Amino acid sequence: QVQVVESGGGLVHPGGSLRLSCATSGRIRSINSMAWYRRAPGKERELVARMLSSGPTDYADFVKGRFTISGDNAKNTVDLQMNSLKPEDTAVYYCHVNFSSALGYHYNAWGQGTQVTVSS
Repeated sequence: QVQVVESGGGLVHPGGSLRLSCATSGRIRSINSMAWYRRAPGKERELVARMLSSGPTDYADFVKGRFTISGDNAKNTVDLQMNSLKPEDTAVYYCHVNFSSALGYHYNAWGQGTQVTVSS
């Protein structure tokens, strides 16, 4: 079993900052990639930022220059620093992990989500 747990959500004013954290545990041989997705009310889940274990990162256009993804391969954790938050960033944010098992198979795991609300 693999567990993925997010933390750090909350209520923030427009222009403010929040830092989300994601920790993984369980039967993981190696992490291939970690990512943050979000789902706003009435919308589909969308990719926010992704980081490969080798280092390259990828961001959705709507967060470029405002959000930064970073991770610790040794600890199997990934953070999302969110600056200059806007009301349209309000959503449930999910951590996604693609990992390899001891037998070399690739699996996906999701966290339960953390609510981010940007409002004055």
